[in-house]
Amino acid sequence: MAENIAGQQGAISRYFRLAEHGTTVRTELVAGATTFVTMAYIIFVNPQIMAAAGMDEQASFVATCLASALACLIMGLYANWPVGLAPGMGLNAFFTYAVVGEMGYSWEVALGAVFLAGVLFVIMSVTRLRRWMLDSIPLDMRIAMGAGVGLFIGFIGLKSGGIVVASDATFLTLGDLTSPEPLLACIGFLLIAILSIRQVPGAIIAGILMVTIVALLTGLVNFNGVVSAPPSIAPTFMKLDIAGAQDVAMVSVVIAFLFVNLFDTAGTLLGVASRAHLVNADGSIKNMDRALKADSTASVLGAFLGCSPVTSYLESAAGAEAGGRTGLTAVTVGGLFLLAIFFAPLAGMVPAYATAGALIYVAVLMLTGMQGLAWSDMTEAAPALITIVMIPLTFSIANGIALGFISYVAIKLFVGRRSDISLGAWFLAIIFLLKFAFI
Repeated sequence: MAENIAGQQGAISRYFRLAEHGTTVRTELVAGATTFVTMAYIIFVNPQIMAAAGMDEQASFVATCLASALACLIMGLYANWPVGLAPGMGLNAFFTYAVVGEMGYSWEVALGAVFLAGVLFVIMSVTRLRRWMLDSIPLDMRIAMGAGVGLFIGFIGLKSGGIVVASDATFLTLGDLTSPEPLLACIGFLLIAILSIRQVPGAIIAGILMVTIVALLTGLVNFNGVVSAPPSIAPTFMKLDIAGAQDVAMVSVVIAFLFVNLFDTAGTLLGVASRAHLVNADGSIKNMDRALKADSTASVLGAFLGCSPVTSYLESAAGAEAGGRTGLTAVTVGGLFLLAIFFAPLAGMVPAYATAGALIYVAVLMLTGMQGLAWSDMTEAAPALITIVMIPLTFSIANGIALGFISYVAIKLFVGRRSDISLGAWFLAIIFLLKFAFI
């Protein structure tokens, strides 16, 4: 028996090249568990957001777990990277509140747009288009996309927690913080922030569960059990409408899905690579192309299961800090997502105000990227700020990005800095102008 275990560990070590990366099976398993705990909040948050689009919440829970598990396995087994993947925050909100809610498309058509964006991402990942696009989009606009999505997520968290409510006089106003739900949402955010600042592993999921427990004890939610057989995924599996997503009005939606996913993925992978010691002496990154291919493929497969774009999670850096260096970390994360399928009753008990604090805290993290903006150059800062502000105010990532690129090209052009405008920026500005003019 001991010989069989030793042989299996030896095979695992050789496949993932653990010795070459200076790690062990135990270290990789611990790193995988660490990454999972830091990103497991998505199994509670994503089904709620998908349900707001009209999708079956229980099926979305299973789809979230399966898509995340499959994506992690591809990343680990193919790219040998210690990165966890799951449906991306911000992109899921855009899917529900903008594409389905604001624009009026069905969630099946929205899934079709996710599929098309994923296919384009795969094409970019296997060709030189990826490098050209990454290099041609101004850095400040890339930062603005991430920050704008963060502000969008934060606004949704404030809204779902009842912290801000509609007002006939001012559009928005402060909710009744003496009511249990908004009060618990605020407490949840503070718990998550405090635990994160004190570097407690799994701070976000801990905050969600603490608020849920308080809600259970006070009778705000009913106890439905913790473990059960997995619900059926049939209501969301293979329900995407690819033909409907090919409508010309969906061009900006597909572009938004594509570019937010592309830049988010590239930034995440670069950040994790440095922490996981995957950068070679010459500055190149080990298996970066494979990691991008794994990520883009995951988005396509996730659409078939019924998920908004699946992407790499920056929380994977926690696993890298715990010693994760290879794909065995990602495989461990994938295995834990598979186990999570059996906890559907627990996920069903989590109320929206329990996840509101998580959304607000994730927004805070995403907004920290604004420190990298070129504040001294208003030809860069002004379009970036337009993007950041207009994404939540128009309730649309696509419209915010569109207005940002149009203003970027216009400002650069009319102040005599035409040479600053890259071909990619020209291309996107023209596409978005045509969208506003004819669609």
